[in-house]
Amino acid sequence: MKVRSSLRGLKRKVNSIVVRRRGKVFVINKADPRQKARQG
Repeated sequence: MKVRSSLRGLKRKVNSIVVRRRGKVFVINKADPRQKARQG
């Protein structure tokens, strides 16, 4: 999982879901798990 300052590029991808957990923003993509990322 990458830690990024901006998730804008990842959340535009197909099948991406933006989730807030424990005060952090995550991008999860079941179809392409390499696209997992965290911000904050």
